[in-house]
Amino acid sequence: MTASPSPARSATPARVVKVPLGERSYDIRIGRGVLAEAGSAMAALKPAACAIVSDETVARLHASALAASLEGAGLRTSLVTVPAGEPSKSYARFAEVCDSILAARIERGDLVVAFGGGVVGDLAGFAAAVVRRGVRFVQVPTTLLAQVDSSVGGKTGINSPHGKNLVGAFHQPSLVLADTALLDTLPAREFRAGYAEVVKYGLINDAGFFDWCEANGTRVFAPGDERDQAVAVSCAAKAAIVSRDERETGERALLNLGHTFAHALERACRYDGSRLVHGEAVAIGLALAFRFSQRLGLCPGQDAVRVARHLQAVGLPSRLQDVPGGAVTADSLIDAMGQDKKVERGALTFILARGIGKSFVAKGIEAGAVHDFLTEELKPS
Repeated sequence: MTASPSPARSATPARVVKVPLGERSYDIRIGRGVLAEAGSAMAALKPAACAIVSDETVARLHASALAASLEGAGLRTSLVTVPAGEPSKSYARFAEVCDSILAARIERGDLVVAFGGGVVGDLAGFAAAVVRRGVRFVQVPTTLLAQVDSSVGGKTGINSPHGKNLVGAFHQPSLVLADTALLDTLPAREFRAGYAEVVKYGLINDAGFFDWCEANGTRVFAPGDERDQAVAVSCAAKAAIVSRDERETGERALLNLGHTFAHALERACRYDGSRLVHGEAVAIGLALAFRFSQRLGLCPGQDAVRVARHLQAVGLPSRLQDVPGGAVTADSLIDAMGQDKKVERGALTFILARGIGKSFVAKGIEAGAVHDFLTEELKPS
């Protein structure tokens, strides 16, 4: 990240998306300058104190502004930081964060504030879920990926040596503040990675939104209405699915389109962000899901081509050969898939597609068919 002007200088009216979950419903406030509203928005939840959990990079750039807003609203504030990157989603960092929250004397009526990308949101949210058997928390996502995906819906957790996100809990936030001006400081690679999750919503069940992405995708990379629109549409799409299937017993699994391949890739790369970050793995996973669907006779070839072309057009990878460093094999990917959360009695579950906007849950996929597909994909083009 690089420093940028204060988000408040170019503030725009917030767009509000509601996540309707009865008594646990909450708002997602989206727009430039939303961070300046953090104090008043969190004070309305009536905590006495807030523990901000952030990574060292985000804390250096933006923690003072968030703390000033909270303290200006009369809230006692403390800061807990972890190193930036996927390795912080570990048992050791989780224990440190829990102990730091307790040391800050955060009570059940107070707030844990997840201030960062998906790693911080997952880690801080899981800590909030278990400290004192459950403390309220607020998501203040600072990456595109977190704003459009991981900050919404209540999935929290850490990684295990056995796989990604295998230890965690469902714990809904009380509020999400998505300040799109914070994305101005995001490195280009991280922004592109987050864009893969935006595209995903069009591919799941909204072909019109995928058309919009093809027409406006490059504009999302610059500050402006298209960026805010992409975040708002994505959040609304996820909120609608979460409200119908909060704990992923059915439809919510569609949000994992591309992720079975992606998580296996990340594990095969040992979560090395220099080689592959999560959104890049998702981009490859989306393209693989459509090509695998084509191979099974489910999806028109032209749709699989469109998906790959759009990802490539914005600078995202779309093939296994795009992973730097090589050493990814069909065997290593199949082994990693065996620990996927959607495995049932040892059988693989994938989200496949009958076309753009026509995704579905496919259970009982034979590992041999996946292995053959991956072997073909790994052949030099």
